[in-house]
Amino acid sequence: MSSGNLPILQTATGEELVRLIHEVPPDRLFPILDNPALDGTCLALLLHRKDLPTDFLTEVLKRRHFLKNYLVKKLLALHPRTPRTDTLRLIRELYLMDLIQFAISPGVLPELKRKAEDQVMAKMPQLPLGQKITLARRSPARVAGALLADGQPMVVKAALSNPNLTEAQVLRVLAKEKLAPIVAQSIARHAKWSHVYNVRIALLRQPSTTLATVLAFLPELTVSDLCALAAPGILPESLSHYLQAEIRRRLQKSESQSDDGTIPNPDTNAPE
Repeated sequence: MSSGNLPILQTATGEELVRLIHEVPPDRLFPILDNPALDGTCLALLLHRKDLPTDFLTEVLKRRHFLKNYLVKKLLALHPRTPRTDTLRLIRELYLMDLIQFAISPGVLPELKRKAEDQVMAKMPQLPLGQKITLARRSPARVAGALLADGQPMVVKAALSNPNLTEAQVLRVLAKEKLAPIVAQSIARHAKWSHVYNVRIALLRQPSTTLATVLAFLPELTVSDLCALAAPGILPESLSHYLQAEIRRRLQKSESQSDDGTIPNPDTNAPE
């Protein structure tokens, strides 16, 4: 914008100011920061522009009076061109659900995403049940995993239905030595997770898994995995007994097929 138009940015109000916020090229916006009419609401409109350069955002951050507005702080934290160190400082002041929004936003640096998740997880022990359920439904995978391990039935149910929950997080939860039985039981009954092969193996290794679940999953495992799980020291002897029985059954069936002239497959009933 030419120097002759600079006073317009510094003095515009109302609809004219809103028009300038949307139309002025990003590299010519600096004078608008000196406009007395640029309040938190107008600045929030401006911060929705993803084309704002880093040096402009840095200049906004220097104007401390702007940061008294929470929405401005939130939009600065969420803006992809805000300097990393400033984003780290800003996310410390975000409310819980805004931290979640930040953590699941595309393009967020992994380091910043993890910092936001750490803040959410630090608050979880003090959260009421209703807020935990809300978090469990929409949080990123790592937070959903922590809520799954929480052990409260309604939270567990919500976490298992979270589309962000990953197999890696479910396996991490099942690897815990002390896990509320409701967690393993809920995973074993879940329409999605109960059919994931690695999850079934993890359930067999989880001490809180019921014997009924173990017996239901044995026919679905390969003989090689059954042998590995039946090795000394992996599972309690009482469970190893059932695994060894399943291995014998599978091998006997394979031998029977061989006698009939068919190709033996000891992993019959197990995934290919």
